Amino acid sequence: MSANQILVVDDEVGIRELLFEILRDEGYGVRLAESAQTARNLRREMRPDLVLLDIWMPDTDGITLLKEWAGSGLLTMPVVMMSGHGTIDSAVEATRIGAFDFLEKPISLPKLLATVGKALAGGRALPRAGLTMAQLGKARIVQELRQRLDQVSRLRTPVLLVGEPGCGFEIAARHLHLPNTPWVAPEDAEWLASNPFGPLNEAKDGTLFIADLCALGKPEQKGLSQLVAKLEKFNVRLVCAASGPLARMAEDGSFDAALYHQLSGLTIRVPSISEHAEDVPDLATSLLTTLVDANEVPLKVLTVGAQNALRNLDWRGNLPVLQNAVKTLALTVLGPEIGGEDVARVAREFSLQSRDQPPTEMGVSLDMPLREAREQFERQYFLHHIRREDGNMSRVADRVGLERTHLYRKLKQLGIRPSSRGEEPPA
Repeated sequence: MSANQILVVDDEVGIRELLFEILRDEGYGVRLAESAQTARNLRREMRPDLVLLDIWMPDTDGITLLKEWAGSGLLTMPVVMMSGHGTIDSAVEATRIGAFDFLEKPISLPKLLATVGKALAGGRALPRAGLTMAQLGKARIVQELRQRLDQVSRLRTPVLLVGEPGCGFEIAARHLHLPNTPWVAPEDAEWLASNPFGPLNEAKDGTLFIADLCALGKPEQKGLSQLVAKLEKFNVRLVCAASGPLARMAEDGSFDAALYHQLSGLTIRVPSISEHAEDVPDLATSLLTTLVDANEVPLKVLTVGAQNALRNLDWRGNLPVLQNAVKTLALTVLGPEIGGEDVARVAREFSLQSRDQPPTEMGVSLDMPLREAREQFERQYFLHHIRREDGNMSRVADRVGLERTHLYRKLKQLGIRPSSRGEEPPA
């Protein structure tokens, strides 16, 4: 008997029951949904091997649901559209979005079984690499980011994305990328020093993404300057990210000032997770679904309590830390559901703090000697304000009420290097 699971989505009870009987007799596992909303819920609870999806439904039509799944990375299984009012245009539109095939009602038994067999024989579609802008969040700050990216998407001007490490630079860069054009994102930056023009031909008429400008040494910066001069010739859109204080690095000479001015003409900030914490439950659910679809973790469900607990944590490190925490939860929970107590356990293992916890209680043991406790508190205190001000030491000095020279002296005593590139603070 086949272990394949098929999800049937149709608002007509007679069609649902007929398909259930036929497919069950053929040895398939079958789940039924009478609406798009029920289908959404079941898609999150199970990993169907195939979906039979009606086009005409009262709440949300099948084409819209198909687009929704495709845009959010959930179209990881073959989908066969069904309609009693099928047209060539509907079939073409569904196929363009990602449907496997199209069945017209009334559906003949041989055609149904042949199409189901063919779709399942093709295997599971691979999940999309990473999150999309649609999955990044619905908060106003994320919606405004998407609007700004849409506004400049057709320009060929270089784009500089700034923000915290792990905030979603590649998600934003891929949103800028025009479909059906090359996407080139080298894993390291050594090529900028040895062969700065190498990827240009590969990225011709497309997008070249450089993950972190703050990690570039002088030879790589020189190569990047040479590359920028050739972008127009190859019609390449350059998108760069910076997770550190690039403007200050240009000021102190650790980053080429002329290159910085070339690249920062169009600068867009990507917010950290803490700035749209209300999106964390949906983000965690999307990450969990992706991991399940990739067969990296078993099927688990996040309870409402777990989602609330995740939302209330301070996600320093952003998306990579959230993904690792979700993966750990799925692999270590002892039942089918992930609860709030599981989140609390993993939060301790990842040293994650509650966003509502007072700073004076964050990790300072009251049992240690006063001097050590004071030093530990001061270290956490200054690190908090450096992160809060994105490494801008003038603003940090104003915030904590110290002269800048005194501030640097204090940071040196505590062993804190404020620059992302590890330079010693000035004496």
